[in-house]
Amino acid sequence: MDTEGNRTTTAGWTWLRPGRHPGWLWPVAVLLGFPIGGLIADLAVNGVDSVGAALAGGLIAGAIIGAAQWFALRKWVSWLWIPATTAGLAVGLAAGAALVDYGIERGDVVLMGAVTGVGVGILQALVLARDRIPGAYWWAVAIAPAWALGWLVTSYVITTNVKEQFAVFGGSGALVFGLLTWLLLAFLLGRTAPEERRTAATAAR
Repeated sequence: MDTEGNRTTTAGWTWLRPGRHPGWLWPVAVLLGFPIGGLIADLAVNGVDSVGAALAGGLIAGAIIGAAQWFALRKWVSWLWIPATTAGLAVGLAAGAALVDYGIERGDVVLMGAVTGVGVGILQALVLARDRIPGAYWWAVAIAPAWALGWLVTSYVITTNVKEQFAVFGGSGALVFGLLTWLLLAFLLGRTAPEERRTAATAAR
C-alpha cells in the first residue's frame, strides 16, 4: 500500500480543512453584504446614472460589503480591508459605469462589473499582501472576472438590480461570486503557516 503517496495527496488538500480559512462565514458575508449594501446605496442615490451617483453609491455599498467581508476575514486581515473595499468599489464603479455610458444592456453591466472588480481586487490584494498572505496577486487577477460573472448571473435572474442601475449585483450573482471567491480564499489562506496567521491577526488589532 502506497502510504507515502496517500500522505502526499492528503497534505495537498490541507488548505480545505476547517480553521485554515473563514469557512461558511465568507459566503454568508457576501450573501448579506451585497444585497443590503446595494439596496441602501440605491435608496441613497436612486440609480447609478452619473459619476457622482457612482462614487456615492460605491462608497456606501463598498463600506457595507467591506465590513461584512472583514468580519469573516478578521482573523487573517486588518481592518484596512474595509476602506480598501470602499475606495476600490467607488472608483471602479465610477470608471466602469462611465465607460459604458451608464448602459444597462447585458454587455454593459458585465464590462462595468469587470472594471469595478479591477478596482476592488487590486486594493483588497494590497491588504492581503500587507498581511503576508502568499499569492495575494491572484486575488487581484480573479476579482475582475468574478465581479463580471456576478453581474452576468444577475442579468438573467434578478433583473431589478440591472434595470434600476444598482451599484452592485443581486443575491444570485452574490451566491456565485461568494462560492468562487471562497475557494480562492481557502487556497490562499490555507497556504499560510499558522504562526504567520497569528502574526497577521495580532498586527490587525
